[in-house]
Amino acid sequence: MARAESLVETVSQTATPETGGTLTIDLAAIEANWRELAHQALTVECGAVVKANAYGMGIEPVTATLAKAGCKTFFVADIAEARRVRSRAPEATIYILNGCSPENSTAFIEINAQPVINSMTELAEWDAFVATHNWQGGAALQVDTGMNRLGISAAEAAALAPRTQTESHGITLLMSHLACAEIPDHPLTAAQIKLFREIRGLYSGIPASLANSSGIYLGDPALYDLVRPGAALYGVNPTPGRANPMKGVVELTGRILQVRNVARDETVGYGATWTAKRASRIVIVAVGYADGLLRSASANDGRPGGKAVVAGKSCPIAGRISMDLVCVDVTDLPDGAVRRGDIATFIGSGLGVDDFAAAAETIGYELLTRLGMRCHLIYSGG
Repeated sequence: MARAESLVETVSQTATPETGGTLTIDLAAIEANWRELAHQALTVECGAVVKANAYGMGIEPVTATLAKAGCKTFFVADIAEARRVRSRAPEATIYILNGCSPENSTAFIEINAQPVINSMTELAEWDAFVATHNWQGGAALQVDTGMNRLGISAAEAAALAPRTQTESHGITLLMSHLACAEIPDHPLTAAQIKLFREIRGLYSGIPASLANSSGIYLGDPALYDLVRPGAALYGVNPTPGRANPMKGVVELTGRILQVRNVARDETVGYGATWTAKRASRIVIVAVGYADGLLRSASANDGRPGGKAVVAGKSCPIAGRISMDLVCVDVTDLPDGAVRRGDIATFIGSGLGVDDFAAAAETIGYELLTRLGMRCHLIYSGG
């Protein structure tokens, strides 16, 4: 794994953490989420997106868990990630979302992975490589249906469709990506579904994939042959505004270094942005933005920030989150309820990934990928 092995243990081990923060990742919850998404997708194949080090959760353990559960298709961003998936899923189909270039094409043979072709230039380069090396590995073809990111245009897809009538067309998957799937009534979602349906009609016999995590909950019009959930696997709510159907996967905790009193009108933290409105009691916790606790979740006199669970109660962050430390206001806890060495929980114990992300004015995706860069890492449920 990319993390230092000294920071990693399984829940059955008893090593004392040497870092202030601890990130616990529940592999059983990831598996349960994949099974729930597969159930939601009915008879459609359910793959898994494990790019960005499995959204920060670790490609190797996540891939191994999902492959054992029955997942047969994985999506990654680049070749380096594909190598890591292949080490844990020797029989799986692996698609590389960022495509290929002439400089790295031979790696696709080496690890038996398939690029997602995102432009006509890239397709021409891939065809030349395939012809030179007599490679039959195939590739996915991505069509841009309205996101204006990667993918060939609808017109290019229509012009290319006759290719599928040849025996060696090499297209193993037709795909596109929804821009606003988490907003079911967004007009772009309906437009993308309609356009992809029309393009798919030109590619008879080629498996198709459109739905991401939120797309799965749009129902049959978005499902096709393969769904590719990402963030929902790791506990992010794919149905914002409704109850989260996913199990929580991560718990982020920090060790309390000190309990101190702050007089009324005194300030806390860098920039003196948070002022005690009353005689207060705060705890200083050994976790900060270097551990992925986003600085944008800081609190000041003008806005509340994130929260932590201390002694079983939700308590607000006080002041700016710094690199290694964060202060939490525990004034409302009973005297003696918290002491040095206790634990504060920032994700878990009723505080979800989406909750902390909202306090940081971002999304769960970003938060997940930043967590635990130096935390003590524990895997449970594997």
